[in-house]
Amino acid sequence: MIDTVTNWNEIEDRHSSGVYLKRELQVVRGEGAYLFDETGRRYIDLVGGQGSANLGHAHPAIVQAITEQAQTLISCPELFHNPVRAQYQAALSEVSGFPRVFLANSGTEANEGALKIARLKTGRRGVIAAMRGFHGRTMGALSATWEKAYREPFLPLIDGVMHVPYNNIDKLREALNDQIGAVLLEVVQGEGGVHPAQAGYLQAAQELAHANGSLLIIDEVQTGWGRTGSLFAHWQDGISPDIVTIAKSMAGGVPMGAILLSERIGALDPATHGSTFGGNPLACAAGLAAIKVYTEQADSPALSDQHRPADGDLIRRARTLGEAVREHLRANVPEKAAREVRGRGFMFGIELRGKVAPVLKTLQERGVVALPAGPSVLRLLPPLVIREDALWEAVHIIEETLENAF
Repeated sequence: MIDTVTNWNEIEDRHSSGVYLKRELQVVRGEGAYLFDETGRRYIDLVGGQGSANLGHAHPAIVQAITEQAQTLISCPELFHNPVRAQYQAALSEVSGFPRVFLANSGTEANEGALKIARLKTGRRGVIAAMRGFHGRTMGALSATWEKAYREPFLPLIDGVMHVPYNNIDKLREALNDQIGAVLLEVVQGEGGVHPAQAGYLQAAQELAHANGSLLIIDEVQTGWGRTGSLFAHWQDGISPDIVTIAKSMAGGVPMGAILLSERIGALDPATHGSTFGGNPLACAAGLAAIKVYTEQADSPALSDQHRPADGDLIRRARTLGEAVREHLRANVPEKAAREVRGRGFMFGIELRGKVAPVLKTLQERGVVALPAGPSVLRLLPPLVIREDALWEAVHIIEETLENAF
């Protein structure tokens, strides 16, 4: 039972590091696509755990998996074999098409490891990333992240990283040389404003990278696990990356990340990388349960209505319903409020004609929580399990809010 008398917000603000600009909302519970505050008020969740809650909150399959595993074995480093880890690695390889995986704890860790592997395999220090790209906040991943506000306080970062305009294949071609070991790109730039790859861009990038002797690394940390209407977003672009990084929703909200390694990469030499918590049995059990939900579209009687949409195929539904919502927003959001509506599947970006912060505040007051993607883009990441009536309710609240916003 949550103590609603103690001022936990004040206590958290007093003791936390201070790096997070927290909203005036205390979240104490979640179910499906809803969050609840300490008073019991319900909010439609379009934050989706910043992309880590594709299966919603308290999904029964995830709860059962971590409960059972926690009673057996939580920690087991990869110094030893473990059957749960083995099952998960085999399942992940099968659904992704990548024969080998390195298990980590987050998307940043996955990207950090991918950059190390690219340098190891090619012997080259150079990396090309994209303007507006976001790959994490540790030193290597931060070096590939473009936003100056994230980068400049920590200069100098690792050398050899350059940024080119996204969706501009000519600029990528000009930047490639014999010092470039990897080209690192997102399929949809999430933090950078929800900008999808244009048709043919990633295919051309792959051809150029391979002709140059470079590896293509695709960052699917936010776009993976059904978010864009296929299990992995790069499937829609007809490419075969050398490395794919994943995280966020791969274990139903339990912290987990991974580096998917193609046949071209193969196995790594012993001790070239490592992680104490990576591949721990608890996360692997949750990940295995999540894969079953994504691929089998589980329709168990144990699921509540909040975890079982009318159309049980969560991933196909994200593509079709997501496009319907996007077209509706393009037709109904007033021009005075928005310049463009972008995205793929259940990944939406509304570029506003003013600041997004007051819009987020008003939406929260009306029972909808959402994200920014830069100072003027409203980003929506609804859980794949969201009921259609809840999604459309949120859409109408967004329309009404934007009608009066600017």
